[in-house]
Amino acid sequence: MTIGIIAAMSKEVALLKPILSNSVDSEFDGFTFHCGSIGSHRVIIMQCGIAKVNAAIGTVAMIDNYRPNLIINSGVAGGADKRVNVMDIVVGTRVAYHDVYCGPESTRGAVQGLPLYFEGSKKLIERIPERDDIKMGLICTGDQFIDTIEQINDIKKNFPDALAVDMESAAIAHVCELRHVPFLSLRVISDSPGASHDNTAQYTNFWETAPKHTFEVLRNLLQTL
Repeated sequence: MTIGIIAAMSKEVALLKPILSNSVDSEFDGFTFHCGSIGSHRVIIMQCGIAKVNAAIGTVAMIDNYRPNLIINSGVAGGADKRVNVMDIVVGTRVAYHDVYCGPESTRGAVQGLPLYFEGSKKLIERIPERDDIKMGLICTGDQFIDTIEQINDIKKNFPDALAVDMESAAIAHVCELRHVPFLSLRVISDSPGASHDNTAQYTNFWETAPKHTFEVLRNLLQTL
């Protein structure tokens, strides 16, 4: 099986690359792809860049050049609920845009002609271990860095079940929906604007102490496929 893993930032890719064996780099369409293996699977890791357009372009490049059987979006996210703590892992059973509005005849968050929610791969979700630091639920995406409780409360008016917020997951899922590629977002919580006003300090401290073992969940998941 060929598996694509997409992250937004170089810091995230640096944490992900150690899970690869026999890694070799290739350049296509302006992106660097780190190609190796995890267990019996061919795995390609790439940095797409921050926000929705970069995420979508990167996903197209991944699909066109490597034809993956599934794509996983990994990296960090902000916590959007008091149940979610820094260093927790949120598995996106569903993802949605929180900043899309196509007019009064449309559901807020939905692009016309597409579902409001992009569903995560049930095959992968079923293999996620049950742990206190792993939460299953909705991830919301928008072109904003969310750093206040007020912003979280505004998002939760339309998406009360949101557990995490990021800037790429729904855009990657959107492309995967159009290209018929199974998808899953698996995010580590770096800060918690849904529970604390001091999330800027949380975010900074996270990168100083970000535990590489957190991404072992991803490697263990892929080895079970």
